[in-house]
Amino acid sequence: MIPLVLTALLVLVLAWRVLARRSVERSAAARLPVGPDGIIVGAGPIDLPADSPVGVLLLHGFGDTPQTLTSLAVDLHARGYGVYAPLLPGHGRTLRDFRASGEREWTDAARAALDTMRQRYERVALVGLSMGGALAATLAAEYPDTPVVVLLAPYLVPPRQIRLVARSASLLGALTPYLPSRNGRSILDPEERRKALGYGATTPRLIADLVRVADRAYAALPRVTAPTLYVQSRDDNRISADGAARAFAAVGAADKRLEWLTGAGHVITVDYGWPHVVASVGAWIDRVLRSRAG
Repeated sequence: MIPLVLTALLVLVLAWRVLARRSVERSAAARLPVGPDGIIVGAGPIDLPADSPVGVLLLHGFGDTPQTLTSLAVDLHARGYGVYAPLLPGHGRTLRDFRASGEREWTDAARAALDTMRQRYERVALVGLSMGGALAATLAAEYPDTPVVVLLAPYLVPPRQIRLVARSASLLGALTPYLPSRNGRSILDPEERRKALGYGATTPRLIADLVRVADRAYAALPRVTAPTLYVQSRDDNRISADGAARAFAAVGAADKRLEWLTGAGHVITVDYGWPHVVASVGAWIDRVLRSRAG
């Protein structure tokens, strides 16, 4: 009798998982329609070439797209820099594509994008938002000739609850196909939140991969020696102010600056005060490159 009951429970759990997975994927597909190229409309890479010796590689965040970097890309291009913001593997496509991706693919794609930019331009600045900031820090440590680095709300110190999910990923993954990741506090501006192209869902295994990206980047911070601007909101719902301060202190650059914001959530390139963020990034890159040219 007991084996039959256990078998029935297992069948019910598996059936629930299938139904739950399909429901979440259908909801994401309805909210984020995919174009004929297989990419969510508006989520494609940004490529703004320039006849300049300097290029800027922009890296977006976890479960997000280059859409969050559009205003920054346009401003940097207007300043005369070649700009490229790749769409990381699994991102900006279907939720199933995101589910199938992982930290190795994201890191390899960021590294490949940097190699491509280094072939196109004499010098390449690195700018990353959230997980893209973690990837930028890792790349800056690998490429010590990087001229300048900008870390925007970099995901370097995951909070305790996220680490708990990561440690329990195998168990949680067996119980539920997706976890909700949408959070109204990540973008406080309701209009910008409405335009966001993030999935709103993730998996326990992807959370574990995100933590691995963050931990690898944090360990690399002492080897980041390029002039570094670190911009962080005190109202960030993903990274605490104390965690950000610890990460900034670990950056090995002699020339570095921590700039605090208030009134914005985690996605500071589109939230309240984004024009200030864009201007600060451009001014930092201009100042560093001018000083080196001189």
